[in-house]
Amino acid sequence: RDGRRVLLVLAEALVEKALARYGVAEATVLGRVEGRALEGLVLAHPFYDREIPIILGDHVTADDGTGAVHTAPGHGQEDFAVGKLYGLTDRYTAAQINPVDGKGLYLPGTPPIPTPEGEVAIAGVHLWKANDLIVAALDARGVLLSSGKLHHSYPHCWRHKTPVAFRATPQWFISMTQADLRADALAAIKGVAWFPDWGEARISAMVDGRPDWCISRQRTWGVPIALFTHRVTGEIHPRTVELMQAVAAKIEQGGVDAWFALDAAELLGAEAADYEKVTDILDVWFDSGVTHEAVLAARADEGLGKPADLYLEGSDQHRGWFQSSLLTGVAMDGAAPYRQVLTHGFTVDAQGRKMSKSLGNVVEPQKVIDQMGADVLRLWIASADYRNEMSVSDDILKRTADAYRRIRNTARFLLGNLNGFDPATHLLPNTDLLWLDAQAVARAGEVQDEITAAYARYDFAAVVSALQNYCTNDLGALYLDVTKDRLYTMPVDSRGRRSAQSAMFRIAHALTRWIAPILSFTADELWQHLPGAREAHVLFTTWSTDLDPLNAGGALSKDGFARVIALREAVAKVLEPMRAGGAIGASLEAEVDLYLDDATLGALAPVADELRFLFIVSELRLHPASAKPVAAVAADGVVGAFIRAAASSSSKCVRCWHYRDDVGTHARHPELCGRCVTNVDGPGEERRHF
Repeated sequence: RDGRRVLLVLAEALVEKALARYGVAEATVLGRVEGRALEGLVLAHPFYDREIPIILGDHVTADDGTGAVHTAPGHGQEDFAVGKLYGLTDRYTAAQINPVDGKGLYLPGTPPIPTPEGEVAIAGVHLWKANDLIVAALDARGVLLSSGKLHHSYPHCWRHKTPVAFRATPQWFISMTQADLRADALAAIKGVAWFPDWGEARISAMVDGRPDWCISRQRTWGVPIALFTHRVTGEIHPRTVELMQAVAAKIEQGGVDAWFALDAAELLGAEAADYEKVTDILDVWFDSGVTHEAVLAARADEGLGKPADLYLEGSDQHRGWFQSSLLTGVAMDGAAPYRQVLTHGFTVDAQGRKMSKSLGNVVEPQKVIDQMGADVLRLWIASADYRNEMSVSDDILKRTADAYRRIRNTARFLLGNLNGFDPATHLLPNTDLLWLDAQAVARAGEVQDEITAAYARYDFAAVVSALQNYCTNDLGALYLDVTKDRLYTMPVDSRGRRSAQSAMFRIAHALTRWIAPILSFTADELWQHLPGAREAHVLFTTWSTDLDPLNAGGALSKDGFARVIALREAVAKVLEPMRAGGAIGASLEAEVDLYLDDATLGALAPVADELRFLFIVSELRLHPASAKPVAAVAADGVVGAFIRAAASSSSKCVRCWHYRDDVGTHARHPELCGRCVTNVDGPGEERRHF
């Protein structure tokens, strides 16, 4: 070129593209060699009297360029790593490795570039402006083969939108290997309970692969690294620990500004001239990472201490707070500063998009609280699967509000029916309860076991699911519906009514405790309205201890009751078309005959006279399956059972609404059934089961 022979060393895969850029139509291949064969060869710097070795780097690819790249150990992480591997950081001075200051200007001592036309000074010139000067100097020296501008992706400052220049600067590090910190941290991770369990693998991989921890930052203000370094050797002062304690005393009195205002001579005396006061501050993750010491250990007199029961934060904190706390805890105490760590996802909209004002999909928590109450918001977050991103929208919150009302209305029903109930006087032992009430208490005990187990594993969605299922199915669709008859028709102080109230009292107490961690305000409100003496606040108590299991010798076994409930559901399916067709209105207008196999018939015989109350029909009769008439239909879901239902021909009792043959047979109460007459004027009916 220009009468000169030009020799090029190019990656074979890039020859065609490179020559096209250089405007070279033809080139002769003189030889081929693998890149590793060139390792260690020395090249001349294009304008300084300096030798540059050829080194190998995995970050160099054959996708573009020439296959050879300029290496600047002071201006890129990959370059620094490969430069350190080949000893470049030791071979050259700091100014040669990193000739740019914090303002982006070439250092004052940066040598000028010699050219035939004279020296080109770049000292004090901003690195982006110096680019054109350097290209022109290369051209003037005759070492520039080709130049041009490339359009490519490059990191920019998120705030100023300007290109970012990477600089290697002196920093303070905590070694991950020198005192076995990495190995000890990995061992400590195994002793922590992680929720979800994949958190253990995530943080283990991060700790295993992380570099030494750079704990210094160059900021205007923060927690200082209170060190004095020798101006010549760079070594820290031999009395560093003693000096740190003195600095800590000053900061305790005057805050962190005390360090920056400190005259080194106050502590070092005549030595001050030989030492520099470090002005770097600590990485903020170090600040938060030592809260186990600064908060827990420092407040032992307030009942705090190490380790914490739980650290809770977003999934990004495996790299942040969880890890910095782990490393400082292991370094200081040889153990993790926490027993358990819970990680949650982030809030997104119903379509899985992150919240953004520009998208208009932001749900403001305060707005939700103002419109629906804080407990609806708390119920939503508890019902979400926090292990993944959590969707929220107005529709989702409306559904949550409906679920909240079901729980609240259940609690209101329980409280309403405890009016006039004094547990000190009226509370019956569980052993004296009617069978259905004892079963309801036992079922509450099962639900409590399910809920407490879910709380213990931080499965709040399972807690909410269990609550909703219990309030809707166990209570709303069964127990509370069935006990209305006893509560509303039996004498106030009868055993049947007090039995139901005793069960409801225990259930209301348990329910209030179950919801307290989630629906705190609702639980507090319920607690204040429960009858009888109790702790000042629900959060001052523990789980209920009086939800006894069913007595094995009761009228029905657990399996027997399950079969009865299956029959009850089958009867409801038969009555529904009758109601839809106008044959009956409420289920109490129906009479039901059940045709059962001998085993079921025998199991239900002890409770047969009260089954109508459980099924909420006016009459229920049991027959052997062999006697079933043609009109009987198979019970859906119950093998060997058949049902015949018809509208009652009896008169309606205006008090209990049951249709009974004896309505109108009592002169003093011509509109009441015999049972209601007994409850109004007599000793009251006797119930044993339902």
